[in-house]
Amino acid sequence: MSTLKTTWHHIRRSPFQSLTAIMVMIFSFLIISVFIIVNSGLSQVLNYFETKPEITLFIKDGLDKTAVDNIQKDLLTYSDIKEIKYISKEKALEIYKQQNKDNPMLTEMVTASILPSSFEITVSNPNTLEQIYQNYATKSDIIDEIIYQKDIINSLLDWTDAIRKTGLVVTIFIGLISFLTIFTIIGMKITNRKEEIRISRLLGASRLYVKKPFLLEGLFYGIFGSLIGSIVSFSFVIIFKQSINSFFQPVEFISGDFSFYGLLLLSEIFLGCFIGLIASWIGVKRYIKF
Repeated sequence: MSTLKTTWHHIRRSPFQSLTAIMVMIFSFLIISVFIIVNSGLSQVLNYFETKPEITLFIKDGLDKTAVDNIQKDLLTYSDIKEIKYISKEKALEIYKQQNKDNPMLTEMVTASILPSSFEITVSNPNTLEQIYQNYATKSDIIDEIIYQKDIINSLLDWTDAIRKTGLVVTIFIGLISFLTIFTIIGMKITNRKEEIRISRLLGASRLYVKKPFLLEGLFYGIFGSLIGSIVSFSFVIIFKQSINSFFQPVEFISGDFSFYGLLLLSEIFLGCFIGLIASWIGVKRYIKF
């Protein structure tokens, strides 16, 4: 109990240094939480596009019904086909008018004859999309254009990879800043109490006894900073969850799984404890040599 009182006494005697350490830890774990939640959301978006793969083949004008039927029969020979939907010129016009119903100027001059018919193919295996694309990309006599979600998936992969790498670099950087902040503050406090520590040692106090309050102080900064930082980030998530998920519909960008946030909170507290304890341990080892 005396060790805890001594630790609290150290924190109270230099409030500005203690507040600096706590604020740095709060900011650090706020940023870490945001990156983890954003990465989780991007993974959900990527998973949505990967599990609902689709390719659209726009058919050349002038093909007769037999040629169109032959294309459909050929598409049915591919494996992992979930659905083949034929969109006629008339259906394409109906869809176009529905999409632009709030802007009559865009629909006045548009007729079914100028819109292409198409096949929308959904598969259960993204590799099948690549096969279809490769086979029809060279058939310019029957296919006018191909829209393939591979571009969307590749773009998402690039963005996700870039954000993850950025998040990793930022996490390491702010983790290092947190470590150095606690290390420096603990070192300053030890330096200010050198005489007090020396007297305690002369009176028979063990090294562990004089080191323990500083170790607990670093641990306190880690626990308190990571806890508050996580809670603040989770509060923002709760406030903006509905609007963010509405933007990314039908994907649930912000998870509603409380176990995810519980696990994240425990992981961040553990990381905060590790940073605080290691920084203070190195600090006392560096500055207490008697």
